[in-house]
Amino acid sequence: MHRLLCLHVFLCCLSMALPFCPSQCTCVFHGRTDGTGTRSVLCNDPDMSDIPVNVPVDTVKLRVERTAVRRIPTEAFYYLVELRYLWITYNSITSVDTGSFYNLKVLHELRLDGNMISVFPWESLKEMPKLRTLDLHNNRLTSVAPEAIPYLVNITYLDLSSNKLTTLPSDLMDIWPPFNGVPISSNAYQKVILGLQDNPWLCDCKISKLIEISRMADTPVILTDLFLTCTAPETLAGVLFQRAELENCVKPSVMASATKITSTLGSNVLLRCDASGSPTPTLYWTKSDGSPVNNTVQESPGEGINWSIMSLHGIEHKDAGDYSCTAKNVAGTAKATISLTLAGTISTTAPSLRPDAETELTKQATVVTPLADNSKSPITAPTVIPGSLTTLSVGPKSPKPVSGNGFQKGLLKETKNQQGGDGRKFAADEKSKKSGSSRSVKDLEIVEQTADSAVLLWTAGGLLNDAPLTVVYSPYGEDDSKRTVETKAGSGKVLLDGLSPGMRYSVCLVAKVSVAKKDPCIDFYTEDSEQNKLFFIISGIACILVLPLIALLVYKILALYCKGHNSPLDENELGRESYVKFETISMKQRTFNSHPCELWARRPTNESERLLLCSRSSIDSQMTYKSDSSRSEYLC
Repeated sequence: MHRLLCLHVFLCCLSMALPFCPSQCTCVFHGRTDGTGTRSVLCNDPDMSDIPVNVPVDTVKLRVERTAVRRIPTEAFYYLVELRYLWITYNSITSVDTGSFYNLKVLHELRLDGNMISVFPWESLKEMPKLRTLDLHNNRLTSVAPEAIPYLVNITYLDLSSNKLTTLPSDLMDIWPPFNGVPISSNAYQKVILGLQDNPWLCDCKISKLIEISRMADTPVILTDLFLTCTAPETLAGVLFQRAELENCVKPSVMASATKITSTLGSNVLLRCDASGSPTPTLYWTKSDGSPVNNTVQESPGEGINWSIMSLHGIEHKDAGDYSCTAKNVAGTAKATISLTLAGTISTTAPSLRPDAETELTKQATVVTPLADNSKSPITAPTVIPGSLTTLSVGPKSPKPVSGNGFQKGLLKETKNQQGGDGRKFAADEKSKKSGSSRSVKDLEIVEQTADSAVLLWTAGGLLNDAPLTVVYSPYGEDDSKRTVETKAGSGKVLLDGLSPGMRYSVCLVAKVSVAKKDPCIDFYTEDSEQNKLFFIISGIACILVLPLIALLVYKILALYCKGHNSPLDENELGRESYVKFETISMKQRTFNSHPCELWARRPTNESERLLLCSRSSIDSQMTYKSDSSRSEYLC
């Protein structure tokens, strides 16, 4: 009997250790020879109406097929962190929440075909960064939102066939060659498979790029059905994409006023480009690093024509570079580039100087040279190294050669003339730099830190409220994964989000107007979510155990309190207390037989009021009748 009991306990423990499989599903473990394996779960019960919530956490493939499920709730699979394949096919799903696929970081394939989905939450794709296959065919989709484009860049298989799509965002095809600028090559670019057949397409300029792809013989974008046909307008109904001729649909062409412009430092420059196309293209300017340019004017003098002018006032060295003018409409894009350079060349020569001139030049570290033409900005020459001479030539005209002795005299004279005016300016600059060195942020403090965020507080310490600050934070010791947040000194705090739980982080404040040698930094730790959960569990158990004990203790106290108020006093105790009071308040010693009330008070009685009355009457009577011959009268 003892052995059977032990065996029963062992089997119970073993069954609890094994992953639990939902009652309406089938769980299969595919093991390998090395002891590892993968688990797949199939749920195909026609009576199932909800997504199962007790699927084993080590599931790699989950299939919910041919059930009565109508909705995918929020965070339905958040605990399936190892899920790679999710098939929810041929059900009755009409609604998909935005957070339905939360925490599916390694999901590779998502299939929702054969349902009744009319609106798909495209922003939910950001929760699946490794998703490569998205199958939505045989649903009721009517459009693809433009917000979906950034989330479809990494998709290599997209099936939108057998829906109700009439058009696509004009920018959708720009994420694939040849419209994204990547050269078409089978080795350089991964193939992308698109399923777009069986949709009522409206053949106009919005899908002109798709029509162009259908005509290409060699392209990385492969259509599962090459015989796509137009449904509208009536003139193109039933016509194949490969033969459709679109009216009033012309790619833009752009032309710049010049390809290269050279100007002097501090001057004003206007750059212009013209574009034509149908529909009328839109123009926008960008720098060589891709950042947009805002100081532009755009005007369309007629249908299909547009021009734009970009103005630069008081150009500096940072303004030199390439500027791109891009024309864009639904039919395509075109670009023209203008290169802006500054007039002047920097050359280095080494004339022979006398030792005394060499020493004098070494003392003068900064030289200010006025600019030619209308320029008012000074040029600060670099430090002169003994034995060499640095000259700056502005404009195409080259400077006249001078001898070493003549150059030394001219240089010393020019320096003395400018010490009276510009010298005071340099002194003020040096003073402002010294005072600026004391300006910095201080009193860094981390408050309200959680598992994935923290709040940084600081004191401006002399900086202006609108002084720009850059908050740089990264995991401790990982300089290659730094993040930055732009803010102002007067804000006093900033939220750091996107952190990992239970990690050490370093955060620094960089003031762009400060010349402090070292930026203030601070280290902090984020909370551990697992420890928080354990703390809540222990607190809950403690409350469950302590609350009944507290209730029992309160009940006992109340019971004793009520019993003390409701129970009658013991007669002997009452008599003893009355007798003590009687003896205490009496005015003189009396014998046992001298007072009748004493005899009455010593007898057991419950009338305490009469005892007190008797004692008072005895005292009053003794004070009134002083004569021994007088007989005392007692009210009792």
